[in-house]
Amino acid sequence: MKNTRTLIINFFAASSLLCVISGAQAGEPLALQQVMRDLGQNMQVITDGISRGDWEQVEKTAPLIADHPQPPFSEKLRIMSFMGTNMGKFKAHDGETHEQAQAVGKAAKAKDGQGVILAFQQLQTSCYSCHSEFRKPFIEHFYGKKDAAL
Repeated sequence: MKNTRTLIINFFAASSLLCVISGAQAGEPLALQQVMRDLGQNMQVITDGISRGDWEQVEKTAPLIADHPQPPFSEKLRIMSFMGTNMGKFKAHDGETHEQAQAVGKAAKAKDGQGVILAFQQLQTSCYSCHSEFRKPFIEHFYGKKDAAL
């Protein structure tokens, strides 16, 4: 009887610890959600800079997109587990976003308005490609929502 009780207590303790470590509670916001919000705000700052020809603002903001923060390691593990064989595609989208944001910054530094606009278009396209492929499944999996707008 004592062994069974100890086994059950150990099982629940391990399960609870695993939930705390992985943040696996349903609907708990991912750090990635804040990263995406910040990226969206930085995209708007660049749009504003382009519309006013403020290349300094664009140059200063582009690295915030190119080198955006990463989610914590435990969250990365959850995302990798969910993504499975699609993880390579997901990382490729992130790499493309990084490259295009760097191109935006480089063109802004050169005060090449046309180059900024072309690079920004490619940056927007890389964001759109990733979102159209992964946003809805992420939201459904991690938040249990069918609506892709968060």
